[in-house]
Amino acid sequence: MTDAERGVLDDGPDLRGSVVETVRASLRDAGLQAHETGEGVFLVDLPGEHKLVTPCRLVVGNHALALHAFVCRRPDENHEAVYRWLLSRNLRMYGVAFAIDHNGDIYLDGRLSLAAVTRPEIDRLLGSVLTYSDEAFNPILELGFASAIRKEWRWRRSRGEPTGNLEAFRGWLENDPG
Repeated sequence: MTDAERGVLDDGPDLRGSVVETVRASLRDAGLQAHETGEGVFLVDLPGEHKLVTPCRLVVGNHALALHAFVCRRPDENHEAVYRWLLSRNLRMYGVAFAIDHNGDIYLDGRLSLAAVTRPEIDRLLGSVLTYSDEAFNPILELGFASAIRKEWRWRRSRGEPTGNLEAFRGWLENDPG
C-alpha cells in the first residue's frame, strides 16, 4: 500500500533550508543584527520609538516560520481592560496577533507557511511587529501601569528629578487630581 493510499500526505519539497537562508538574507538586508542560536532560530532586536526595543524570535520549523516578540510584562492592574484592548486590536492586524503567556506577559505571535516565506513577506511581518508593538506600548502602560506611573511622576516631581521618561503621559499626569 502506498503512502497516498494510507492517507499519508506528502508535504512536498523540504523548504526549511532555503527559508533559513531567506531569513538570514532578509535580516541582513534590513540592517538588523541577528543572533542565530540554533539552526533556523534567530533572535533580533527591533528598534522602536515608544517601545525602544522589541525583542523578537524567528524560528524556522518543519512546516512554518514562527515569529514571537515580547511586548510587555504582565500588567500590574486593570488586566481585563488591557487584554480586551489587545483583543480588539487583533481584528485589524496583519500577520501577527497579541497573545499572553501563562504569566500574563504580552507578546505578538505569528506563523507563516514555509511556502509563503519571501524576503518582502519577512519585511512585512517584522514591520507589523515593530508597528504594533510601538503603537500599543504607551496605551498598555496607561491602562495596566497607571498607579506605578503616577507614583513615579510624584516621586520625581517632589525631588526635582527629570521626568523626561514620563513625557508621553504628561497630559493626564498633570491633570490627575490624586
